[in-house]
Amino acid sequence: MDKEFSLQAVPQSHRNGFLKMFVVMLGFTFFSASMLSGGELGLGLTMKEFIWIVLLGNLILGLYTGGLAFMAAKTGLSTHLLARFAFGEKGSYLVSFLLGATQVGWFGVGLAMFAVPVHKVTGINMLTLIIIAGMVMTFSAFFGMKALAILSFIAVPAIAILGSISVGVAISDLGGISELFAYQPETTLGFAAALTICVGSFSSGGTLTPDFARFAKTKKTAVITTLIAFFIGNSLMFLFGAIGSISTGLGDISEVMFVQGLIVPAIIVLGLNIWTTNDNSLYASGLGFSNITKIKKSKVVIFNGIVGTIFAMWLYNNFVDWLTLLGAALPPIGAILLADFFLLRKGRYPALNEMTFQVIRWPAIIAWIGGFASAQWLPGIPPLNGIICATVLYIGLTMVLEKSFKAEKSMKLGKEV
Repeated sequence: MDKEFSLQAVPQSHRNGFLKMFVVMLGFTFFSASMLSGGELGLGLTMKEFIWIVLLGNLILGLYTGGLAFMAAKTGLSTHLLARFAFGEKGSYLVSFLLGATQVGWFGVGLAMFAVPVHKVTGINMLTLIIIAGMVMTFSAFFGMKALAILSFIAVPAIAILGSISVGVAISDLGGISELFAYQPETTLGFAAALTICVGSFSSGGTLTPDFARFAKTKKTAVITTLIAFFIGNSLMFLFGAIGSISTGLGDISEVMFVQGLIVPAIIVLGLNIWTTNDNSLYASGLGFSNITKIKKSKVVIFNGIVGTIFAMWLYNNFVDWLTLLGAALPPIGAILLADFFLLRKGRYPALNEMTFQVIRWPAIIAWIGGFASAQWLPGIPPLNGIICATVLYIGLTMVLEKSFKAEKSMKLGKEV
């Protein structure tokens, strides 16, 4: 039996309670890039502005991911299987490819993000570090949700404690809390730019929320653990990055800790943080390509891990901008899934095995293109642009097509009479 339920709903017998889901979702939000984003915000905002932006940004992310978590817990389906309802059987392959390719790319980048600073400090061969880290992370991702839960139980408190120690040192170096709040940035960030950084840092990853939330025993557990995880986990990542950046000018907590002389804790934090991020990426990419190939997720994970490991340095040096572009393509997907489930289907989907899916549902494809284009080229906050535009287009196009179909059907009936 496929214990990760790559191509079917997760049965209640394999669902998890609050604590296990909470640590998994916290580990999901302990995302390395959020610390870098926090550093950008820290250098461009006062602390009061920073707090308000992070709270607002995480509220937006929480609502977005909380809605996806509700869908997942109610249906037991991954992002890729949910996509079949809105995008169609073959249309969902586009969703799976975009999500899967992005996550394999970030897995490779994550390996290099670990290897480069550790090599600088320890002198250990970079290739050796990448290969060992790639093997370990692929091995744990192979075992799915159980391994993710165990890893998160270890990593979440370790990152929180060691990160807090580093923040304490940084605040002490600045001269105390009062000096931290008195900090004035040399170059200020505008409201829209700051909110874009905050929401954009995790809007693409947040689209994968159903891949993990489908294992929650209840819809309440899925939504609450997701919301709390974003307000605690994501906020902590931003805070670690911001305070470290203000103190040292460096955005990554691991680099800050290197400067502070906390070399061993830095390697532990860096390793655990990237490990939780990469395991989630590899797990999600496995589900995506499993939807396309119909091969078990565990086998696909091994292949994806090997690909990510082989191309790690190339991805790190050449692919980050491309991955960021792909990331802008993901929030409109989540918006279409939410619109289809809550607005058009009134929160109800038939069982997966009872459905005969359309091959491709063009309203979803066109809405995704429109959402992606608006995120890229319209002024404002790109992830929100993509979400709003995709939602409006999808609902509008679906309603127009349904009216057209009904009119055509009634004309045919009239002719027969």
